[in-house]
Amino acid sequence: MTEEPRILVDTDARGVATVTLNRADKNNAYDGAMVEALHQGAAQLAADDAVRVVVLRGNGRCFQAGADLNWVSEVSDGTAEHSEVMTRLTAEAMHRLDACPKPTIALVHGACFGGGTGILASCDVVIASEETVFSIAEVRWGLAPAVIVPQLAASIGIGNARRYALSAERFDAATAKTLGLIHEVCPTGGLDEAAAPIIDAFLMNGPEAIAATKAMLRAAAVGTTTDGADMDALIDDSAARRQGPEAKEGLASFREKRNPAWYPGIEG
Repeated sequence: MTEEPRILVDTDARGVATVTLNRADKNNAYDGAMVEALHQGAAQLAADDAVRVVVLRGNGRCFQAGADLNWVSEVSDGTAEHSEVMTRLTAEAMHRLDACPKPTIALVHGACFGGGTGILASCDVVIASEETVFSIAEVRWGLAPAVIVPQLAASIGIGNARRYALSAERFDAATAKTLGLIHEVCPTGGLDEAAAPIIDAFLMNGPEAIAATKAMLRAAAVGTTTDGADMDALIDDSAARRQGPEAKEGLASFREKRNPAWYPGIEG
C-alpha cells in the first residue's frame, strides 16, 4: 500500500500555491518525512518564478499538532548524530519558510501546537478561525522550542514568549491575535473568504519588490532571524536536549498517559 504524501502542493493559474499538510490521521503532527517534504517543498516554491503567493493549510481536524511525539521518542532513543540531523532539518525547513521570497499566508483551524506555532511565526500573514486553540507546548514534554524561538520572538515579542513558551498554556484565537501570532480571526469555515482579498492584494504588487522588501525586513529584525552561528547553537541545544533525561521522562509520560515525575500535583 502506497503511503500518502506528507504534503500536497497545488498551484493555480494565478500563481497561488496551496501547500496542504496531509497527515490528518495524526492531526498533521510532523515526523521526519513531513519535515523533509516541507524542506524540499519550500525550496522548490521559492525558486519557482511561476509561484506568486504561498498558502499553507492543514487537512483534517486541525492545522498542525506540533511534533509527532512518538517520532521524537524514536529520535531521542537513537544516536546523537541522528538527533542532530533531524533537528537541523527541522530548523532549516522553518528557515526556508521564514526566508521565502514569496508572500506566505497560513490558514489555521482546529488546533496549532508546538512547532506549528513556529510555522505561523514564519509566515507573513496568519488567519485563524475562531475555534482554533494554540499552545507553545514543548516544555510540557521536557523539550524546548529552540529552533522556533527566533520566529516567536519576532512575532509575539519576548515578554509574551516568556509567558506562553514557559507555561505551555493553551490560548484561543482572540488571545493569539492580541499577542500578534495571528493577524485575523474569522468565523469557522470562513478561512478562504477571509484570505481572498489578501491574496489579491499580494498579486497586485511587484514580485521583485515584495522579495526585496521581505529581505529588508528580515535584515532589520536583528536577533530574530535563524541564520549562521546563532542557529547552529539552537540546533545543538535542541538535539542534545531531546536525548536528555528530562525529555525521556516527558516523552514517557506522554506515551503512558500520566503526569511527568516532576509534577507535584495540585496543593490542597
